[in-house]
Amino acid sequence: MNTRETPPPISSTLLRLDPEGGPPTLLGGRHRDSGRLVFPLPQDAEWTAEALPGLGTLWSFTVQRFRPKSPPYAGPAAFEPYAVGYVDLGPLIIESRLTGAPPESFCIGMALRLVPLVLDLTGPVRRVTTYAFAPVGETP
Repeated sequence: MNTRETPPPISSTLLRLDPEGGPPTLLGGRHRDSGRLVFPLPQDAEWTAEALPGLGTLWSFTVQRFRPKSPPYAGPAAFEPYAVGYVDLGPLIIESRLTGAPPESFCIGMALRLVPLVLDLTGPVRRVTTYAFAPVGETP
């Protein structure tokens, strides 16, 4: 990943991008008193940032096969189905877009890795980087 070509993270409290081109890092939050770990990192002094694992397994998933109603959907009219799933990272399970393979090829228990996902947003128009998970060994 070349950071000169990669847009900034959608939020600095959600995702860190490695300026040297290494893999991205998701940020969870650890509660100072209870030790509870959550994702995403809450914006509260009671929570400290903690890097989450970049490897996990697919716990459950579904495929979005039709274009959502607009509004709120503001994506392209030429809709392409995509997969969304829950990824088990060990300390917790998070929801994520799935990429790097056809939606029909994902299966529960599949090994996944964290990858950057570039989005074009409107209002204001801008390019940002968020996260997704792809099969281990696949290039998204």
